[in-house]
Amino acid sequence: MLARQRQAVILEEVRRTGAVRVSDLVTRLGVSDMTVRRDLDALARRGQVEKVYGGATSATGRSTDEPGFEAKSVRQLPEKEAIAAMAAELVRPGTAIGLSAGTTTWTLARYLDDVADLTVVTNSIRVADVLQQRGRTDRTVVLTGGVRTPSDALVGPVAVQALRSLHLDLVFLGVHGMAPNAGFTTPNLNESETDRALVDAASNLVVLADHTKWATIGISTIAQLDEAHVLVSDEGLDQGAREILAEHVDELVLAPVPARRTQPEVGA
Repeated sequence: MLARQRQAVILEEVRRTGAVRVSDLVTRLGVSDMTVRRDLDALARRGQVEKVYGGATSATGRSTDEPGFEAKSVRQLPEKEAIAAMAAELVRPGTAIGLSAGTTTWTLARYLDDVADLTVVTNSIRVADVLQQRGRTDRTVVLTGGVRTPSDALVGPVAVQALRSLHLDLVFLGVHGMAPNAGFTTPNLNESETDRALVDAASNLVVLADHTKWATIGISTIAQLDEAHVLVSDEGLDQGAREILAEHVDELVLAPVPARRTQPEVGA
């Protein structure tokens, strides 16, 4: 198969599913890891895909772009793991917490195994599934209900009404972007209203956002920067962003991200 033919196959798969992994493409196309990466480089240079760790996703950029859950789940994996591990340390036994929908909060859910007697409210089927599968009998999981979005959030009046009756010790909010004037944003108007209700239910708000979310702006604001009691990001956050955020949030926490190991590439 010629390079242009391979790239057409890759692009079609990205458009169909939202994301591709290098390992899957190696098997499907019958070529080397290095050949696949060269094809992804070529597609990225033409603006047709966005390269991420281990693969590629659909190219984004507009304020209403909303990648699906699978597409977002392969982006910034080491950063999300580091942020989730750091955020889990904020959760105390016997508390009631909220987890918004999103791949970073979904990652956090897997780090809560050691927290006893926990009540978790979420508008994410994915998050609820993770918590239920962990098998703890001293845990209560509350799923809000609502209309499902492309990012697997449950939103709308049903979700909002459920959240307005609750009082939570701590809410962990995943966001699409953050910027000085826009605050914490999402590309989905309905998701914004539901997340706002989740924020309003919290005594303390913890925002989880890796460094790539800085200067990204979705169409709708969930909360202003100064509404966050804690912002957990990673050490990839640039110095200018750190200084601005430190002026607005009560506490800025930067999680160290382990260095990525590079593997020797096999010739095509």
